[in-house]
Amino acid sequence: MTNNTGKNRRARARTNGKGLHRRKFLGGMAGFGLAAVGAAGGAFSLLTDAERNKAGAATNTATLTVPDLLEGTTSDGTTTYTLAAQSGTREVVSGVTSSTAGYNQSYLGPTMKWTKGDTVLLNITNNLDDDTSVHFHGAHIPPEMDGGPQNAFAAGKTWSPTFEVLDEAKTLWYHPHALGTTAEQVVHGMAGMIIVEDDSDASAALPSEYGVDDIPIILQCLASDSSGDIKYNLTGYLSGSLAYPVLCNGTNVDDTTLTFTATKTRTRFRVLNASPSDIITVQRGDGGTLTQIATEQGYLTSATEVESIRLVAGGRAEFVMDLSDAVTLQAVVTTGWVRGGSGTYDFLTVTPDASDTPDDLPSTLNTIERYDTSSFTAREITLDQDGLEMAINGSVGTSMDSMATIMTTLGSEEIWTITNNTMLEHSFHLHDVPFQLIEINGEEPTGVELGWFDTYEVVGGGSIKIAMKFTDFADDTYMYMLHCHLLQHEDEGMMAALMVMES
Repeated sequence: MTNNTGKNRRARARTNGKGLHRRKFLGGMAGFGLAAVGAAGGAFSLLTDAERNKAGAATNTATLTVPDLLEGTTSDGTTTYTLAAQSGTREVVSGVTSSTAGYNQSYLGPTMKWTKGDTVLLNITNNLDDDTSVHFHGAHIPPEMDGGPQNAFAAGKTWSPTFEVLDEAKTLWYHPHALGTTAEQVVHGMAGMIIVEDDSDASAALPSEYGVDDIPIILQCLASDSSGDIKYNLTGYLSGSLAYPVLCNGTNVDDTTLTFTATKTRTRFRVLNASPSDIITVQRGDGGTLTQIATEQGYLTSATEVESIRLVAGGRAEFVMDLSDAVTLQAVVTTGWVRGGSGTYDFLTVTPDASDTPDDLPSTLNTIERYDTSSFTAREITLDQDGLEMAINGSVGTSMDSMATIMTTLGSEEIWTITNNTMLEHSFHLHDVPFQLIEINGEEPTGVELGWFDTYEVVGGGSIKIAMKFTDFADDTYMYMLHCHLLQHEDEGMMAALMVMES
């Protein structure tokens, strides 16, 4: 077993000439635990970065596949989208056919565009052989429409949530969220991106032509045996010899570097880490900077130059590049679980073919008022482990009855301390409302950490403090979730319920 102790590789950012220092943290083991490895016989070794370094080593090139944009139909002020969860096949490991699943296709799903203020209706049919749900990750919508475990629906059934889009411009995604099957369904391909648009000045000034200068990037690091069987649980990850393919928009980039011709000088990229557990850091192969414009829950206050963008499972970010020469983007993969990917991969070479001169980026993209938490209600949340079971606040959340329930009220202002009592990596995700980072392993956030989030890393033995306000929605039946977005940990019980009641 390899211990991942050391320094946090969070991006160093430069805003208005000020550097964001690298922060030391209490490191955690990259994995499930020595007990689990011992139980499995310990007959494996993690691949080293040198063995997995694919940067500059690709033998093939192919054009980047941009997910289709799902067209809705608008009637009486409501835009309706139709999705079907279905099975299929795909080459996940090069040259080998895997059984997969997706939305409206055999793998992954189309991109949806929502506009703030619009009402949307989604007719989602389950053509799988098992229950599923569809969670709109990061969306601020009623709990009855959130797509959590209480919204699971059976094979052959159609679920039709409808709601007003209250979110400002941001990048969301959708994926299954039924109890015990989330990891299995997501790793087989059930994931898609959601772009929320608004009429803000920042949105008007940024690239927004889908597939031309506004490009979705879905990165995944999976686990597969030589027959193409995609693994999703502890037994699978500890079985025999596995490959850990890295995919970009569904294409394996182990030996293929994807290409994109930028017909506009400035191109916007929306990056999602849809891996079940591994951490992915995005960087330029030439060592240059990326201009980050947004975190998961919306625009930063201003465009920020960063050397890299570190995304835990479920994390998203947006950045732009103004190019005069070709640039290759790299994914640096770090094992987040008991076993997984490792190394650096060239995943996309962007070649400019443009003659336009874009305007300077706005000096201000967003106004983010930092919370004064002095009067906020304090709450303690613990991430726990008992053998092979995972828990929140000591409760193993493998069923709605067994999980801990956090009770709050509409209008409540709260500050939570999330303490990782394990020595494992966790990716904390909160449904319903965005949060601000108040403290990260005892230090105040700086740079891009001052943006809005719904998912954030909690290292082994570490802690974060987050603040949020519960607005708009209350329900005495349906609950939101809070959980680890390492999907295996979620399925193994690291999930709790959040009920927002009328005050």
